[in-house]
Amino acid sequence: MIAEDLQRYLQASRDSILSSLDGLSEYDVRRPLVPSGTNLLGLVKHLIGIEFGYLGDSAGRPAPVTLPWNEDGSVWENGDMWAKPTESREYLLDLYRAAWKHSDESIAQLPLDAPAEVAWWAEHKRQTTFGHLLVRVTAETAQHAGHCDIVRELIDGRSGADNPDGYYDLVLSMASAPTTGPGTSSKNA
Repeated sequence: MIAEDLQRYLQASRDSILSSLDGLSEYDVRRPLVPSGTNLLGLVKHLIGIEFGYLGDSAGRPAPVTLPWNEDGSVWENGDMWAKPTESREYLLDLYRAAWKHSDESIAQLPLDAPAEVAWWAEHKRQTTFGHLLVRVTAETAQHAGHCDIVRELIDGRSGADNPDGYYDLVLSMASAPTTGPGTSSKNA
């Protein structure tokens, strides 16, 4: 029951991440809009490795593909956070869906208390459980879905909440409206 709930929450975040790319140009899905360089396709690329790594390799179910950024070591220099010009949107989305499939098979096959080992963690912390990793991946994916919502909103104003037309203008007008009421002083009014 718990594993199925976590898988459902994980899938909702995955779907939200993919919807953030809907209707955008190649330029926009790759464009960094914040000082950290966060971009939509880079977040997808990062999550491919997260799912294959934690819910595959670390759980004793090696990924069915070798990720180029793991193979060349660039993942340790944030090479998983930006899509290379040779990595198309379709290529990365197909890999992400393959990672989902592999992770979902792990969720269906492994009990939450199954032992797991994360090779890239400090040696004294490497031993854990599949359940711990499933919670970690679910939380991280939800966090990155929120990042995708913000980046998408910076690109074209569309928020992840699929708000009605005019909502953004309403928010702007409310943000600039004078405040009165409890907790405000007459200086704010």
